[in-house]
Amino acid sequence: MASNTSIIIRLELAKTPGSFAEIAGAIGEAGGDIIAVDMIHAGKQSTTRDITVNLMGVPANEITDAIRHMPGVTLVNVSDPTFLAHLGGKIETQPKMPIKTRDDLSKVYTPGVAKVCMAIHENPASAFSLTIKRNTVAVVSDGTAVLGLGDIGPEAAMPVMEGKAMLFKQLAGVDAFPLCLASKDTEEIIRTVKLLSPAFGGINLEDISSPRCFEIEERLKQELNIPVFHDDQHGTAVVLLAGLLNALKIVGKTTSDIRVVVTGIGAAGVSIVKMLLAAGVKHLIAVDREGALCRTRTYSNPMWSWIAERTNQELKEGLLSDVIPGADVFIGVSRKGVLKLEDIRRMASDPIVFAMANPEPEIEPELAEPHVRVLATGRSDYPNQINNVLCFPGIFRGALDCRATTINEEMKLKAAWAIASVVSDDELTDQYIIPSIFNDKVVPAVRHAVIQAAIDTNVARRIPPEFRQVN
Repeated sequence: MASNTSIIIRLELAKTPGSFAEIAGAIGEAGGDIIAVDMIHAGKQSTTRDITVNLMGVPANEITDAIRHMPGVTLVNVSDPTFLAHLGGKIETQPKMPIKTRDDLSKVYTPGVAKVCMAIHENPASAFSLTIKRNTVAVVSDGTAVLGLGDIGPEAAMPVMEGKAMLFKQLAGVDAFPLCLASKDTEEIIRTVKLLSPAFGGINLEDISSPRCFEIEERLKQELNIPVFHDDQHGTAVVLLAGLLNALKIVGKTTSDIRVVVTGIGAAGVSIVKMLLAAGVKHLIAVDREGALCRTRTYSNPMWSWIAERTNQELKEGLLSDVIPGADVFIGVSRKGVLKLEDIRRMASDPIVFAMANPEPEIEPELAEPHVRVLATGRSDYPNQINNVLCFPGIFRGALDCRATTINEEMKLKAAWAIASVVSDDELTDQYIIPSIFNDKVVPAVRHAVIQAAIDTNVARRIPPEFRQVN
């Protein structure tokens, strides 16, 4: 399925009868669809117009070539609205109060600021209340695993991290700032984040390649006293579990009884396996390109060894097609074409398939849908999108509000249950197992669950008023 994108074509047109109609006809014949026309300038001899064209899956050059050499037409410029949205970046900082007088200046800067600095010096914890620290998250990446684009570098990762910062602010009111580091060295990244940490209330690691991401997160969690969360791993796992909990309601199965096959044991796959085990899944096989992970084999990747020791109780070996017969659930975070229709046909009754590879799922949804009971993907153009945007804003909102020292497994599990609970039993269908990212109930539900879990596990340094017991 081709995604419909658009372009804006700026044309200078000679004022001749029927000239625009000819252009519109040429665009239509080339496969484009005009969705807006804006007059930019009207002169005596010519007019300048911006024509917004939905490409309908047609390459942009086919549209522009169709009109480029038409008589009386000058193609001035072609713009992509997505690029226009990124001009100058997508985020900015704004002061919370105006500075209009000398008195204002003396309060926010010298000399008044000095006593605030000394108050923090005497009590460093007061930085949470007297600076932006209490509501600020660093979005940290080295650009080595950006979306489905791979190792494209820190500069090219910036648009993604800016987008992440926008979502933090819009969905949860969290101020986030992108920090894209020009290093792939694990120790250097850890040291850099530690040096920057005094300014932030939390660290969101993003798009760092496996297996370095595991050590970076684990070390930072051990060496910092603020929440550290690798969203590629845990965000995906939390939202997936939420969707799975609701999918199991539809088929009348439980986590302790189902047989699950997970394929693609990278950053997200490892976290998914860990979360499923924590949620009570007992029968699970992890599969990567070399085949099913099994404790009878030796692996250089320590995470694979950890998983092999705790899964595949029947010691099955072979590729995905060898271990999928009888599985209740397939979870894919791998690549296009991994799952075949004949594999689905050999699964248990009412199979659940989460094919989450992007941009192309492990199996074409149109091919799989008639043969599964519940289908989910990572794409927004199909029902049941597993999107980590449902997770990280609420998790950090809760962690910041209770000044948690970490984000632990209990907090993540409770977040998954909270996301699942937003879909009521009356709303639940095989086409709606997970709420929309724009559902305004998600962030409050996740926040509340995370704070309660942080309090229960003694990692909260502050108890928000609504959680304090009234005597």
